[in-house]
Amino acid sequence: MEILEAVQWTRTGSAKQIKGSIMEAVGKAAGDTKLQSEGKADQAEGKIQNAVGGLKDTVRDAVKK
Repeated sequence: MEILEAVQWTRTGSAKQIKGSIMEAVGKAAGDTKLQSEGKADQAEGKIQNAVGGLKDTVRDAVKK
C-alpha cells in the first residue's frame, strides 16, 4: 500500500507538470497571462508532489533497514 501511495504521488506530480507546461505554452501563444500563470503554478505543484513521493520512498526504505 505504501509503495503504491508513493508511486501515485509521483505520477500525479508528473501529470501536473506536463499539464502545467502545456497550459503555460498555450497561454504564452495566446497572450493569456492568467493561463500562463496557472500553468506555472501547476508545474510548481507537480514538482512538490514528485518530491513528496520521492521522500515517502526514501523514508519507507530507511524504515525497512
